[in-house]
Amino acid sequence: MDRYERILTLHRLLKSAHYPVPLPRLMDELECSRATLYRDVAFLRDALGAPIESAGGEHAAFRYAIGEGERFELPGLWLTSDELAALLALNELIGRSGPGVLAGALAPFKARIEHLLSDQGSGKALPIERIRVIAWGERTLDQQVFRIVAGAVLERRQLRFRYRARTTNADSHRTVSPQRLTHYRDNWYLDVWDHDREALRSFAVDRIAEPLALDQPARDVAENELNDALASSYGIFAGKPKAWATLRFSQHAARWVADEHWHSQQKGEWLPDGRYELQVPYSNSKELLMDVLKYGPDAEVVAPLSLREELKIQLQLALSGYQQPPR
Repeated sequence: MDRYERILTLHRLLKSAHYPVPLPRLMDELECSRATLYRDVAFLRDALGAPIESAGGEHAAFRYAIGEGERFELPGLWLTSDELAALLALNELIGRSGPGVLAGALAPFKARIEHLLSDQGSGKALPIERIRVIAWGERTLDQQVFRIVAGAVLERRQLRFRYRARTTNADSHRTVSPQRLTHYRDNWYLDVWDHDREALRSFAVDRIAEPLALDQPARDVAENELNDALASSYGIFAGKPKAWATLRFSQHAARWVADEHWHSQQKGEWLPDGRYELQVPYSNSKELLMDVLKYGPDAEVVAPLSLREELKIQLQLALSGYQQPPR
């Protein structure tokens, strides 16, 4: 935990505490030594003006002064990157909603967001328009379909719909027990128990048509079972891992890849020549190869051999399209 995170965590602990917080607990929460904690307390009190009261001696503890502590806020914008992204995403959602019931329901959140995105010391609005959140690869979504699907998930009711898979462009009719909605790479997916296939499946919500919420209660699948089947391999249409992919990236690409999160179980290491090797579990190779291909000649599939050959075929097919002038 860096100093910024420690100061923010310390402030929140003291702000929410009804009684003095013991020194050992603060050291544990901030993951720091006694000396570091005392330096952070001094900075919060002396540089930022926090109304900290302390009890010294063998049982040292800290708290904000009653009354004054309730009014104190850190100066400037003290949000983590995840918190800022979440607030901006919600703010954008409110802006998209337009007039109607949803806009009215979200209005209190908008006021709260505007307060959070302001200088807590002076109350001055910060120029938040200078921070952009850009959607990438977002597909068109029928909002009526989304409302019915989301309603079935939350109300725990079975769902019937028509689905056209992009891979085959074929229609099928499904009766499912919806388990959860997943927002992945700016698009929504529905994790379900498919009653016809008697298996767990994921469906892109933008490919669902004619949804109908049924009266029958949905079958619940344990979260660990969902994660084992749908989140243990690479990508959204995962399934249980069938192999581990070993990928190598050039010195140039390694500057990006080494800091990227590809999978919760990924393994990475720097090679002696400056390249970076990444290992991820996978079941369906399609999405994994798409992500490898975006690095072009800076990426290489090392293993397994079947995955390496599959990528080689894709590269040969892509090259064949450039053998003749465009028609």
